[in-house]
Amino acid sequence: MDIFGDSNILSIIWILFIVITILFGPQLMFYQSFLKIQQSGNMLENFAAMGKKIVTRRITKKPSRELKESIDNFAEVFSIDPVGTDPAGIMKKIEHIYILSEKRFNYFAKTVAPDFDEESRANLVMGLSGAVSLNQIAKIVRHYVEMARKTKSLQWAMMLQMQLPTIERFSKGLLKGTEALTNGWPIGDSIGPLVAADLIGDARTREVEEGTLVAVRTIKKRKVFLIKAKGPGGRLGKLGKAVEKLVKTEKIAKIITIDAAGKLEGEKTGRIAEGIGVAIGGIGIDRSYIENIATEKEIPLDTVVVKMSQEEAIMPMKNEILNSLFKVTKIVENTVARTEEKGSIIIVGVGNTSGIGNDARAARKAEDEIKKIASMMTKREKLEKKEMRIFTGE
Repeated sequence: MDIFGDSNILSIIWILFIVITILFGPQLMFYQSFLKIQQSGNMLENFAAMGKKIVTRRITKKPSRELKESIDNFAEVFSIDPVGTDPAGIMKKIEHIYILSEKRFNYFAKTVAPDFDEESRANLVMGLSGAVSLNQIAKIVRHYVEMARKTKSLQWAMMLQMQLPTIERFSKGLLKGTEALTNGWPIGDSIGPLVAADLIGDARTREVEEGTLVAVRTIKKRKVFLIKAKGPGGRLGKLGKAVEKLVKTEKIAKIITIDAAGKLEGEKTGRIAEGIGVAIGGIGIDRSYIENIATEKEIPLDTVVVKMSQEEAIMPMKNEILNSLFKVTKIVENTVARTEEKGSIIIVGVGNTSGIGNDARAARKAEDEIKKIASMMTKREKLEKKEMRIFTGE
């Protein structure tokens, strides 16, 4: 009897394969996952370096060593959330930290770019915010990569690997957003201020709060207060305080907010939705001001949002988002017309006003700029895909 027959040899090989898989399978899986997260960590660190380079090049084409070191050091800036164990007065604490953070960014921008005008400096502050965020993301991902390497833990590697596609997608959008904000280009989140500027028309504006403008117009035979952050520099404004100030001095029948909103996967970018409440994202300071005063005065709250993904909100504005401008304007006008309560109406254009001026003429100029930038970004994306195919040999 031939114990070394073909069938027996195959059985032995199969048994050895099973034993090797059981003994070394987890290690092989770990090194496969670790290679992927290591590559992603390097890519995100490259994004962070590119973000800082964009900001540095905006200040000067020939940056000194001291300037580069200053940007590198500032990228490590952070803020500590206030104690939330006792929730009473928590919003005031958060607002205080936020204001201090704003001052810190503005002071640094003024230090490294003393010759910039007010609007260019506002854009630089927004670009710095993007560079700081990219740096923080890269550091956090690197932390988990190193934890996986030191512990040789498959679980650490797999948990990070599962989240990396979302992190990478957002980081790519944030890098493009950093470029857009630094250069003063309109981003997806600028749709609210763009609608407000369009509705302002040629009305005179005044600064009602720091970096926040208000204009008065008659729309559909109703007195309307239009509020937006001061442009065209990148600002968010003090929208909550502005609304509160108007409500305390005027008889207000309704407050309407216009903003970008996160879409669900499968929804089309630029889709418009109407709702009830205050459409203001972020950490909630402005939203809290409006909700508190509206509740106290029993004022109806309407909202109109334009759907887009998280990364589209921070990237240069796409044509699909721009195309919603006319429809949103009509919806807002119809909302004003059907308001039965007596009094004036407040319309708030929520979002980053980067690249968006403060009247209809500036809005038309921004529209032309958006179309040019969208065309440029499309060409750039096609070139990047072509280079990637060459690199991968596809």
